[in-house]
Amino acid sequence: MLYPVLKDMNNWLDNDFDDMLDTSWMPRMNFTAPAINVKENDKDYEIELAAPGTTKDDFKVNVDKDGCLTIKMEHKDDKKDENKKEHYLRREFSYSNYEQALMLPDDVDRNSINAKVDNGVLHITLPRTHQAEKETKRIEVA
Repeated sequence: MLYPVLKDMNNWLDNDFDDMLDTSWMPRMNFTAPAINVKENDKDYEIELAAPGTTKDDFKVNVDKDGCLTIKMEHKDDKKDENKKEHYLRREFSYSNYEQALMLPDDVDRNSINAKVDNGVLHITLPRTHQAEKETKRIEVA
């Protein structure tokens, strides 16, 4: 992967996941993105996305041929209790929608990615392969 040396004046250090987690394009008014953690070790990367109250049916996770991981979450709270005589004057808790696209590093085994939801946290495990060796290679200029 190619990364810019200096992305902006406030970011002097480069990181493999900086481009994956760039949320500067999102409108800041009336929008809160779920908290996201990215961890790595020798055998895999793990993405954790906090989405309380969600179930596995609320998520769609895809990887395209270019290595872009897309996480889509749509949660509708249509619970109605016919026994209660409640009338909402204002209701803002009924619907949430989120989408995030992440560019995967070259050393991810795309065929072995798995995802699960546990207690309102989406866990995505991205196993690493050892095929993408990072070594310097001299390229002859013709």
